[in-house]
Amino acid sequence: KILLDLNFNEISIRIRFANRFSVEGIMPKKHKPKRLYQVWKGNNRFFCSGRLIFGPDVASLLISTLLIVVPTIMFCYQITAKIHNHDKLHDEDLYFLFMTSSQDPGIVPRNARPPEVDEASDILTPSMEWINGQTPCMRVPRAKDVIVNGFAIKVKYCDTCMLYRPPRASHCSICNNCVQKFDHHCPWVGQCIGLRNYRYFILFISTSTFLCIYIFLFSTLNIVGEKNNYPGSIWNVMKREVLSLVLMIYTFVTVWFIGGLTVFHLYLIGTNQTTYENFRYRYNRKENPYSKGILRSFTDLFFSKTPPSMVNFRSQIPEEAPETRSYSPNAEMSMSSAKEEIDIENGSKEASNEHIPGILQNLEYSSTEDNNNNSDDEETREVDYVSIEAGEAINRSASMDADRMTAAYESALEESYSSSTLIISDHNLHISRT
Repeated sequence: KILLDLNFNEISIRIRFANRFSVEGIMPKKHKPKRLYQVWKGNNRFFCSGRLIFGPDVASLLISTLLIVVPTIMFCYQITAKIHNHDKLHDEDLYFLFMTSSQDPGIVPRNARPPEVDEASDILTPSMEWINGQTPCMRVPRAKDVIVNGFAIKVKYCDTCMLYRPPRASHCSICNNCVQKFDHHCPWVGQCIGLRNYRYFILFISTSTFLCIYIFLFSTLNIVGEKNNYPGSIWNVMKREVLSLVLMIYTFVTVWFIGGLTVFHLYLIGTNQTTYENFRYRYNRKENPYSKGILRSFTDLFFSKTPPSMVNFRSQIPEEAPETRSYSPNAEMSMSSAKEEIDIENGSKEASNEHIPGILQNLEYSSTEDNNNNSDDEETREVDYVSIEAGEAINRSASMDADRMTAAYESALEESYSSSTLIISDHNLHISRT
């Protein structure tokens, strides 16, 4: 019975060592798939597993909240108790502030690689020789025309997101994203203002303006009422009502800024412009291609559904696959800046880490056409021979790697078996002595 138990122990030890080695040493561990917000290349800050999307300067949201909450608490402490009324504008203002800051403003999904270039519509660079290791170099057009409401609108190519921006979209340098109907990046809410959160932004600055007017009026009425109840100079009353005086000064200064901003954006809504377009294009000097009337502009903004987000930041992404590149049968496509200057003989004017392949450096060219033809044939055969040798070397390397992994696996099994055998033999010796 003892020998039978030891045999079972030996088998279990072998199986345990073999499984441990095969799973931990050979088989890769299965990692939990990542979600898109975890690998997003923009500068946004994500909370609640990607459900809340903030800008990189999300800390400014705390400052804006304090600038709203602190005066409201002071007002409620001294004023609300006397008029027996609850201040609901404060709650609505904070709600609109949070919705503006925590929502996707309309981020455009970026591409993993540049778009395919139409060879028939694009012009090759003047040089047909090797430039930075690639030839010839084809440029993606920096802009192209699209028709919007019968007008030709130029859309630009974004080098960061590797896409043509939709009409009215722009790239925010702070958030590092292209945003639909980009208005501006607001430092007070710490977020871009775009297509999906512009409505909440308007409601936020509007309620903030009304809140300032509300607090200013009732703080003024409180001082006037105290003046009637307690005869004396107005300065004595202000000394007793210090909080009301502070609130009057604070709201009076604030309302000029936030009230002016509200009026400016009401003008932009009526003319269907964005802040970016107003400062850049000046549609008041020419016809606005997006104009559709004041009434319809306000109706579309406040009574239409918020468009869905173009990016699902909670979606799971597949495991990274080997990066592949597409090649044209006639030319290899590469990106080059519109300001890049190319020297026909020497390539790019700037130094580069990429070099001309050695096999092309060793090619010899003759001045006669016959020699050129012969050298082209020899070059083709030499390239084919090098390609075949490279493929065979890769196959040999792969087979050697597989052999080494198999040998390592077998040696580990032998080692685990020998160690388990020693343990069992010592145990048998101890039992026999007993």
